[in-house]
Amino acid sequence: MLFVAALIWGTAFVAQKNGMDYIGPMTFTGLRFLLGAIVLIPVLLYQNYTNVPPKSTPRYLFLTAPIAGLALFAGASLQQIGLVTTTASKAGFITGTYIALVPIISVILGHKIPKSIWLSCLVTFFGMYLLSVEGTLKIAPGDMYVLAGAVFWAIHVQLIGYLVIRTNPWQLAFIQFLTCSILSLITAVFTETISINAITAAAIPIFYGGVFSVGIAFTLQVLAQQKAPPAHAAIIMSLEMPFAAIAGFFFLQETLDPRQITGCLLMLTGVLAVQLANIRKQTTQQKP
Repeated sequence: MLFVAALIWGTAFVAQKNGMDYIGPMTFTGLRFLLGAIVLIPVLLYQNYTNVPPKSTPRYLFLTAPIAGLALFAGASLQQIGLVTTTASKAGFITGTYIALVPIISVILGHKIPKSIWLSCLVTFFGMYLLSVEGTLKIAPGDMYVLAGAVFWAIHVQLIGYLVIRTNPWQLAFIQFLTCSILSLITAVFTETISINAITAAAIPIFYGGVFSVGIAFTLQVLAQQKAPPAHAAIIMSLEMPFAAIAGFFFLQETLDPRQITGCLLMLTGVLAVQLANIRKQTTQQKP
């Protein structure tokens, strides 16, 4: 499930990039996640019909799921804004840095991490330097937005890992999608021009981004993280990075120069090393 989710997310960068030819980033994000929420309605109705028992009280769910939706809104919106001025290939790899940001967040929260993870994080961000920073020591605005979004993706993954074992995963997915959609559309009303003709022109990217990237892929993530250890899940989901580059090359004719390719390889190596170090740490802790 996580492999399929990574494949969908990687190719969805193409749809997200194409959608920006017609509508604003907040409108796209709002409609995308609204469609993703609608896709889940038949599942929720089926659950009610078959009396599937929830894992927690409705009060707990409705108090916590919107928090995940808020993190989702921040990550998705910043990523989409960044795609206005950066490529799908670069956005895919920069988004993947959330895997290296997770241990950094854990340090802020007071946890200790091995030196090997610090080294892996440094490799990841040096790779991003090669990918995004050119002549002057300035990062392109679009890349910076995507990087800021990656911080919230890291927070979102942690929230999902915590909530998915305490709530009904389908209800959790639906509420977070709806929260993200509402916040995005409210923002779009005040910041963008919304046109039915423009939305119609962007129908295919919105459909792929909504039905596949949100309705299917994010739900697969929620279901898979019930059983998959977080480190293992992150390794599989990091495949989103090369999938985005491949899709950008074939569908958008995006190319990377040797320096940028080196940066991408270092970033992929770094995020994989972070999770391998986490797995070794967990294995060591489980030994008697």
